[in-house]
Amino acid sequence: MSKTTNKARMQKTVRLVELALLTAIIAVMTFTPIGYLKLGPLELTLIMVPVIIGAVTLGPAAGAFLGLVFGASSFIQCFSLSAFGAILISISVFKTLVVCVVPRVLAGWLTGLIFNAVTKKTKKDGANYLVASICGSAFNTIFFLGFLALLFINTTFTPEQSAALGGAENILTTVIGIAAGINAPIELVVCAVLGSAIGKGLSVGLKKI
Repeated sequence: MSKTTNKARMQKTVRLVELALLTAIIAVMTFTPIGYLKLGPLELTLIMVPVIIGAVTLGPAAGAFLGLVFGASSFIQCFSLSAFGAILISISVFKTLVVCVVPRVLAGWLTGLIFNAVTKKTKKDGANYLVASICGSAFNTIFFLGFLALLFINTTFTPEQSAALGGAENILTTVIGIAAGINAPIELVVCAVLGSAIGKGLSVGLKKI
């Protein structure tokens, strides 16, 4: 067996191990305070970080898969751990599933595509990781809030549901406002720093194998 074949198999194994590890990290972050920080009716989520890392080091398909894992874990949270998610579930399980999963799959997939496109266009080492990380966080926020508004815009929330989220008069407007004005900037900075730094480091390591 040639050295080239052995190297190719080793690289494939390492990539599968990385994908499995990132999947496990998402699972751990989902059910611990590491992944979600409570902030009013919404949670500040850092789970997009491993999705971005997978997208820039393993490609768009891996990004989409990790986005699927993120979305599925987010949907599971709606049944017990998320007050806002529980309210959405009580209104429509299917719509909640779409809001949780589709935006994350799209965000992971597009992050990988953006990374590949920027890598081909720029010669600046590191710029591709930073741009992809920023876009990944932005995609997650834009798609999530977009699908949320699209599918639940005409929903009438009960007084009990409003009380469960701190007494907000207009739940959807409040949630979107907090997510866009507070959550999104913080998540973007965290993803930009961690996603680009860790993603670049892993890519360099993978190339040496």
